Amino acid sequence: MKNKMKFGLIRIMRRRKQVIPLMGCMALSTAGAIFASLYFLFTKNDVILNTSRNPEPWEGVDPSKPQKLVTINQKWRPIEELEQVKSMTK
Repeated sequence: MKNKMKFGLIRIMRRRKQVIPLMGCMALSTAGAIFASLYFLFTKNDVILNTSRNPEPWEGVDPSKPQKLVTINQKWRPIEELEQVKSMTK
């Protein structure tokens, strides 16, 4: 009875060999998703977990540095009126 209740991943893969490539693809895609999530969490400044310490985190983003994967012909210049309003509110 104990052997009938024991279902493991290795046992399933030994019985059904056609599942091995599927398990490999699933493991690779899961590892890639975890890696991408951690990469964006620690390297991109537009990913924010805690907003209580910094209620306006978008102020720390450098507008001259492109945030998108591909940016074509982007030229950024500060708007004077916005800069004046920003300086008044701080």
